Amino acid sequence: MHGPASSGWLLVALCAATGAYCLLRMRSRVEEQRRAAGGEALMGFGMAVMAVPTTAFAPPSWSWPALAVVFAVAGLHALWTSRAGARHLHHLVGAGAMVYMAVAMTASPGGEHGHGGSGVPLVTGILLFYFAGYVLATGARLVPAPVSVTGVAAGAGWGDRPDMARACRLSMAIGMVAMLLTM
Repeated sequence: MHGPASSGWLLVALCAATGAYCLLRMRSRVEEQRRAAGGEALMGFGMAVMAVPTTAFAPPSWSWPALAVVFAVAGLHALWTSRAGARHLHHLVGAGAMVYMAVAMTASPGGEHGHGGSGVPLVTGILLFYFAGYVLATGARLVPAPVSVTGVAAGAGWGDRPDMARACRLSMAIGMVAMLLTM
């Protein structure tokens, strides 16, 4: 999925840090937030694994199909929970994009990424359009957000900060754009 190794490692760091923060968000008192944070943690760590430069680690041939299965199951879960609200549709699109990229890596010669020609250009373009739009919309919602001195309401914990949840989703969408650009 990557070009230069340095940008691949930066993407690994961004996605892993986002996944780690999402694990902290799973300590929320609100069940819906915990569930969403768990899916986002899976997405962050999965993206980090996919972004590891092949110069540092050549994944075994079974890793791409395994990632496709993991994210297909995550997509089915997002589809099931989306019946309760449209919020989970973004998780469904993200899981679908991860399945798409894993299948493209399986089909590419040697499972290498970042060499162009992997994936279907129309599907890649549609996913790029979606995630670029998501980045712009989410970024616009973060910019004018007023922040108090503490940044949170009294008594709110790590998992109950909607501004940080949006920032996590924003960083993962930016990572997804970067990954899709190299397809």
